[in-house]
Amino acid sequence: MSVHSINHVTIVVRDMTRTARLFVDALDAREVYRSADKEYSKYPEVFLQIGNAWLVVMQDPEAVRARSYDHVALSLDADRFDEIRSRLRSAGAEVVPSRPRIAVEGESIYFYDFDNHLFELHAGDLGERLRHYAAGKHIRPETQ
Repeated sequence: MSVHSINHVTIVVRDMTRTARLFVDALDAREVYRSADKEYSKYPEVFLQIGNAWLVVMQDPEAVRARSYDHVALSLDADRFDEIRSRLRSAGAEVVPSRPRIAVEGESIYFYDFDNHLFELHAGDLGERLRHYAAGKHIRPETQ
């Protein structure tokens, strides 16, 4: 047996329509399925396609989530950062400051949805970061 990739990510929210609209408006997600009155899963759900990623948004009006650094990171071209940051804010997402980074890590935008799920939009590459770390260049400037 071989695992190929992440198949999908599921988040549970209080209002799936509102959350789906955030991803459609800000990230050009495409809604590909909505359960309507049919329920094939634990909760009513919306399937979103964001690039090659499949995001499942399930609705539970009682859902409460504490904030944490647990997050899902999606790839984004660096030349779209200003536009997407603005679209996220216009759609009602809470854009928060990124953690301190060295240039090789790539730029990131972090945002919370309406139910405290943290997402990262990232313009970095794992291979490049690992090569940089292997060369011993991973020490942050403020720690030298």
